[in-house]
Formats: sequence, C-alpha cells, structure tokens
Amino acid sequence: MNVVTLLQPPRIVFGNGCAPQCAELFAQRGAGRVLLVTSTPVRPTLAEVLKAVNRAGLSIVESPPVDTEPTIAMFEATLKVARSEKVEAALGAGGGSAMDVAKLVAALAHGRQSAREVFGINLLQGRELFLVCLPTTAGTGSEVTPNSILLDEAEKLKKGIVSPHLVPDAAFVDPLLTLSVPPSVTAATGLDALTHCIEAYANKFAHPVVDLYALHGIRLIWAHLLRAVRNGRDVEARANLAQGSFFGGLCLGPVNTAAVHALAYPLGGQFHVAHGVSNAVLLPHVIRFNLREAPERYAEVAAALGVKRDGSALSTAERGADRLFQLSRECGVPQRLSELGVPHDAIPQMAKAALTITRLLKNNLRPVTEADAIRLYEAAY
Repeated sequence: MNVVTLLQPPRIVFGNGCAPQCAELFAQRGAGRVLLVTSTPVRPTLAEVLKAVNRAGLSIVESPPVDTEPTIAMFEATLKVARSEKVEAALGAGGGSAMDVAKLVAALAHGRQSAREVFGINLLQGRELFLVCLPTTAGTGSEVTPNSILLDEAEKLKKGIVSPHLVPDAAFVDPLLTLSVPPSVTAATGLDALTHCIEAYANKFAHPVVDLYALHGIRLIWAHLLRAVRNGRDVEARANLAQGSFFGGLCLGPVNTAAVHALAYPLGGQFHVAHGVSNAVLLPHVIRFNLREAPERYAEVAAALGVKRDGSALSTAERGADRLFQLSRECGVPQRLSELGVPHDAIPQMAKAALTITRLLKNNLRPVTEADAIRLYEAAY
C-alpha cells in the first residue's frame, strides 16, 4: 500500500445557507480587516455573507476582481492591495481562480517570497494570514486542497504551487451559492470535478482511503450534472454536485491528477480554453490511452458512471469512455479541439509544454512521451 498524507482544512462546514457563518469565525480569530478575493459575476451572490461580516463589526477590503483564470500579474495586483491595506485575513469566494489567488496571497502577504520562487512542491515557507474559502462553483475543490495555479504569462503555461500552507483554515461549502451559475460554467466545472475523481482513482499513486472519495464523487457528479445544467435552480442536484466537487478536492492533495490535466494546461495557457472544457475534451482519449494498464480500475470508473458490467473489464471500461463523451455532449461542451479555436499547427508546441508538467505526468498509469502527447492531441482534434 502506498503511503498517503491527508491534508484538509481543520474546519469544513457543508450545507445549504452555511456561508454567512464564516463571519463569526473571522470575529473569533480577531481578524478585523478581511481581504475579499472574488469575481464580478460572483460578487452579488455574496450579499448575505457580507451582511454577516458587517454585523460582526469587521471591515471588508475588496481586491481587484479575478474574472479570468489568474495570471501572475493579477495575483501581484491583489497582493499589493493586501499589503497596502494591512489586512489580517483573506476570504476567497468564487471558483478555483479566486480561491487560488486568495490562498497564495494569504501565504505571501508578508513579503518573504515571490510567486515565481514558490512554483513547485513544498517551497512555501509559511502562511500568516487566516484563510477561509467559499466555493461558488462545483468544480475545482480548491477550498480543501494544498494547490494554487497561476498562468505564467511569459511562458504561456499554467504552473502550480503545492504546499500544506495553502490548505485553508476553513471551508464553507454552501450549495446555494451555486444556484446562479450559468449552464456552460456548470458543465465545465462539473466535468473538471469529475476529471479530478477519475484521475485520482486511476492513478499510479491511488490509495484505498482516497478511492472512497473518488468513486463516490464520480457517482454523485454523473447522476446530477446534467440535471443542474438543465435546471440551475434544482437545489438537490446543486447540493450533490457540490458534494462531488468537494470529494474531488479531497483527492487532489494526497493523490492529485495526471495526464489529462497536464495536457490541458497548454490549452488554457496558450489559447485560454476554460480548464474544465479542456479536461472534458481530453479525458476520454487519455482513458483509452491508459486503459490496458488498469482495465479493472477503469471498469470501476465505468460502473460508477452507470455502465453495466458485461463480464469483460476492458469492454466495460471502453463503454465508460463512451459514456463520458455522451455526458459531455449532452451538457453542451465542445467535443473537439478544432471547435475551440486551437490551430492544428500548435499541437507540437503544446506537446512539448505538456511534457514539462512532470508533477502530474509522474502520476499517470502509463508513461507519456512527446510523441504520445502529439497523438492524444491529434485524437482530440
């Protein structure tokens, strides 16, 4: 059995309407000035949270909105506000982009290190700001992970910071905050969460403890994603998606993702394709690439996706890949890189860039060469 380390927030609150309770926690910690990191579309959904913060006698300092997947420059603009306003805590409210920025600002607010110095694993020296995260999409699971992702504009490549110091002090997972998420974002973020669960289960470092989260997350997302895409006010579907995303997040610290995410990063970095869409387009092709390395594992994934076993693990697993194509298509997500404005002649360079994401590729069940990466992009094109 592999060794596994579970890093989770010491306080996790889950349930409809729980988000405003974070104000009480800030007050208990004596955090009078709280930096709010969010996005323009999410800001109106936080009205009750901000009322609770005001009632608790705390001050909110708003950072520049994080309206796209964050760059180093966007992060540095938020860091500047945190330092100039002398905030005492950070509240990341939104999708993974806002939460990732808040997490890294909380760690670097006192100026000992820069973002470029901490790309990689376990390079952060610490964190001094109290940190709370409120997810408003059911996607990244960032509220419970030790990860932050930024786009390095110079290299046009997403880069990760992984450290125990990025695990928030508290996460409040309130499904009601996701009710206004539009169908396209619901689909993309839900498929991202599904990819987290699948890649953690079919992984070189898979672990029985994490398998429980991964398989349950797959079942929840499969059963409820299309419902939430078709009716965003379906509270039951939203709550179950939030759970699935949460379980996917719990998989990321101890096991993490693999080749799907590594191949997706250049699509976001170079062509600004939404992360969940990149994953959705690539996922079935990577599964087929890996299939013979762990047919029984992928058969379990297929079963969690509602596929009936037919006596052959390989055949069941292949039908699982087909089921993922079907789900993505029914959710209205593009099925081909060519539909996303990615030029065909970019494939060789994307393959080179993907091969640099060794922290994820090392987890993949099958080694991925540059030629393999090219073939996978071609299959998805």
